[in-house]
Amino acid sequence: MNYHTRKWVKPEDLNPNQSLFGGRLLQWIDEEAALYAVIQLENKKIVTKFISEINFVSSAKQGDIIEIGIEVTKFGSTSLTLACQVRNKMTHQTIITVDRIVMVNLDENGNPAPHGKTQVEFVKDRLKPKDEL
Repeated sequence: MNYHTRKWVKPEDLNPNQSLFGGRLLQWIDEEAALYAVIQLENKKIVTKFISEINFVSSAKQGDIIEIGIEVTKFGSTSLTLACQVRNKMTHQTIITVDRIVMVNLDENGNPAPHGKTQVEFVKDRLKPKDEL
């Protein structure tokens, strides 16, 4: 699992129990999944189609630093399926797991469109100087 984003849990992120509000965490996960899919599929027109069962394992408190991990589990013809794990950056204690997040690649009219990808690509490899290709 690669951890791409860190968030600092602030007072505005808390629920009445003074722990991280689940809805805020799901917002962060959805945004991270979308950004990951946009970069992988090289298309800004991406939507979330499906999020599987969400397992809240532990809570985060104000002042905690959490990190969001995403990994590709499947390339479909128009979709990208991801898994997610969020953990406490300092203790590595798991906060939440999501087995499947399905992101769909869209065309200019908002319809599912083939993306032509079959494996994870890294931006650094796409940006190699032409003399290295």
